[in-house]
Amino acid sequence: MKFKIAILGAGNVAWHLAPALEDAGHEITEIYARDIDKATQITERVYAAEPKDDLDFSESKAQIFILAVKDSAITELADEVILPEGSILVHTSGAMPLDILGYSSASYTGILYPLQSFTKGRKMDMDEVPFLVEAEDEETLQKLKKLAKSISPLVYQMRSKDRKAIHVAAVFASNFTNHMLRIAEEIMRRQGLDYEMLKPLIIETISKSLQIGAKNAQTGPAIREDYDTMEDHHRFLRYNDSLAEIYRLISQDIIDS
Repeated sequence: MKFKIAILGAGNVAWHLAPALEDAGHEITEIYARDIDKATQITERVYAAEPKDDLDFSESKAQIFILAVKDSAITELADEVILPEGSILVHTSGAMPLDILGYSSASYTGILYPLQSFTKGRKMDMDEVPFLVEAEDEETLQKLKKLAKSISPLVYQMRSKDRKAIHVAAVFASNFTNHMLRIAEEIMRRQGLDYEMLKPLIIETISKSLQIGAKNAQTGPAIREDYDTMEDHHRFLRYNDSLAEIYRLISQDIIDS
């Protein structure tokens, strides 16, 4: 089953999703963004989509409308967009519930959440991205499953409360992990040292955690309860009280776990 699809949003998700859907045989009809130039950047990645900077889609041929925008913009756009009869409106958020689309003009609503961190310009194998789908009615759910399975074999039906738990876990696994790497990079550069030295350690840590489980892979002074080393590290970090407190809290949580 092939669909005609309009995408509202021109950020990282839209940048990857639009060509992936087209490669799977679907037709991208329109790309919306408040800034028409940003919409045009996405339409240039597909065959014949129209860039739009207005929310009147009443004459659109699309069957599925994908809200690929930041969480804080979903409700406003869902309420303002004018959709044709029989349309399906979905959002791509991991944190927001299905019912925030309830006041839209869509006939049917759903969720199509790609469980991945996207960055414009970085190649992504979409067939390795899990998609979490949700809808209130069975027919819409089946359509979203078919849509998701056309670009990835990893498709899961997921309730909003479970998807929220996954999103929180993803923040720890991805966003917080990346922030810790940024802190490590900052510490090395402050000392005039080459961050490249840490890369083999980072690769081994992630690989080992995935192979044997994070709890079994844990090493370091906190798991050994080496309080002398932890206190020495804490003193070193006193140039930045926030980093020192992060170190203390995480070390204590490792000990307590």
